[in-house]
Amino acid sequence: MSELPIIGGYTLGPVVHRGGMAVLREATHPDHPGPLLMKMPKMAEGEDPAAIVSFEMEQMILPRLTGPHVPRCYGAGHEPVPWIVMERISGGSLLPLLKRLPRAPEEVALLGAGVADALDGLHRQGVVHLDVKPSNILRRGSENGPMVLVDFGLSRAALLPDLMEEEFRLPYGTAPYMAPEQVMGIRGDPASDLFALGVLMYFFLTGKRPFGDPQRMADLKQRLWSDPTPPRAIVPECPPWLQEVILRCLEPAPERRHASAAHLAFDLRHPEAVALGPRAAKLKRDGWTKRIQRRFNPEFQPRLRRKAEALPQRDAPIMAVALDIDDISKEMSAALRDTVGRILAIRPNARVACLNVLRTNLLRPDNTLDREGRNKHVQRLLELRHWSAPLALPEHRLTHHVLEAVSASGAILEYATQNRVDHLILGAKAGGITQRVLGSMPTEVARDAPCSVTIVRVRDF
Repeated sequence: MSELPIIGGYTLGPVVHRGGMAVLREATHPDHPGPLLMKMPKMAEGEDPAAIVSFEMEQMILPRLTGPHVPRCYGAGHEPVPWIVMERISGGSLLPLLKRLPRAPEEVALLGAGVADALDGLHRQGVVHLDVKPSNILRRGSENGPMVLVDFGLSRAALLPDLMEEEFRLPYGTAPYMAPEQVMGIRGDPASDLFALGVLMYFFLTGKRPFGDPQRMADLKQRLWSDPTPPRAIVPECPPWLQEVILRCLEPAPERRHASAAHLAFDLRHPEAVALGPRAAKLKRDGWTKRIQRRFNPEFQPRLRRKAEALPQRDAPIMAVALDIDDISKEMSAALRDTVGRILAIRPNARVACLNVLRTNLLRPDNTLDREGRNKHVQRLLELRHWSAPLALPEHRLTHHVLEAVSASGAILEYATQNRVDHLILGAKAGGITQRVLGSMPTEVARDAPCSVTIVRVRDF
């Protein structure tokens, strides 16, 4: 009989769940009675690199969360594969309820209030979930136990770097539940979670999703100007106050939704306190002329703006150091680290972003695994972590990024531009006829960079 695998001191058991981006396995540890789960990203050939980046986000966020509405985290690590160990929540998710829709209005209100409580607990800790949906909501213990939010891979924490925003231009989320501002690439507004909860309540009440299940960006953007069919037009027994609450959650402009998750929970538990307006009386969608007006007249479009408190503070500059892991000497590695250390001594609040470019092919398919069957993206992340370990920076000031691109210089320049990098550090290449004729990648980056650039050279003795 073969021995069970052990990672980080935890003995792994059978697979419990295979999701779109990660795998959950039972785990045991002599110091923790459990029950426990170990979560690992999916790393088979052809997997989306976003699965690994989102997993890094969860590794940063989950250990910082406390309270009854999140699973307790027991540990996280990066070797031999990235992993997180958390408590196993005894109750199931809300996903099985989708087989028995629609639900009674009273049940929808009670369920929505419980989820709003969980969101309030999360938002008070400076985290926005950004992927609220039935499969990510569990019950702790009995049927009346508190709601628990899981899967923080797409979440945004106000005091942590946002790796998803820094590395990807397209929005990530679950299409039916994404708020308009999230579709437009704006992350970090707690009102986005209220929109998703509004979608969930609408779905549970009517059996229909308010904006369908769009698969294209153009279809996703329609929720900025196209209103859903009012719930009372589908479910006549829906009380006007509940329609008022749900349609308020689904407002395109975040400021027109509830002021907080706590306010939403209060309304769902106190129908008599809900002020009824035009939303409560609607029995059909707005006419096409009004929808066209909202679509093309800027005066009627929601003003989607990033909240200042959700953005990195500019008194903490970003320093990015690019490492060519495939071709770097010990001397250059040490010289780059020494340069970063000297700049940190001058700018002690700076955040360091360690970059590596994984070159991709322009025409033929790319292999995501190396000859030993290891994920290339993960291996490079590990090497970046090993290189940066001597810097001894706290996690919120040190990030690691593997950028997959055809052009190394193009990827570094795009990262620096999109993330408002203040200082780039690169190692000089050894001279050669090709470099003298065509120039070098560091030279190209220095020429076009939107910030200061330091090119480090190792002397030949």
